[in-house]
Amino acid sequence: MKIKFTHTNIIAKDWKKLSQFYQEVFGCVPVPPERDMQGDWIDRMTGVRGTHIRGEHLRLPGYEDKLPTLEIFSYNDWVEGGLPQINRTGFGHIAFEVDDVAAVLEKLQAAGGGQIGEQIVADYPNNVVATIVYATDPEGNIVELQNWGTR
Repeated sequence: MKIKFTHTNIIAKDWKKLSQFYQEVFGCVPVPPERDMQGDWIDRMTGVRGTHIRGEHLRLPGYEDKLPTLEIFSYNDWVEGGLPQINRTGFGHIAFEVDDVAAVLEKLQAAGGGQIGEQIVADYPNNVVATIVYATDPEGNIVELQNWGTR
């Protein structure tokens, strides 16, 4: 049986604004077409009557093919989920490996994101060192920025 990872979904209050954030900060690229889904089939699939979903897929940086993607959707009638917590059960965060953690964090904050905790440098076996910080996108979703190197 063939299995292949395809995408991760974020439900946004404003899909266009959140999509633009991931394009500006991380270089994600839209994968057409934009999605505009409604009707009986989507009601049956989601279990939500009268739903209307709009959004798009973004190709993640570091991949030349059209997969994997970050799928950013907005529902016409969404439910407030509260702020994500770094230690809450369930999906926790999306991570990006970057050349310069501090520079990307600054760009992320300038685009409306925030920071959680401190940027740290951690030693791993075999002289490997990781620079890591947790941040948030403009809607509070948690994003990990990381860089791996050697001493």
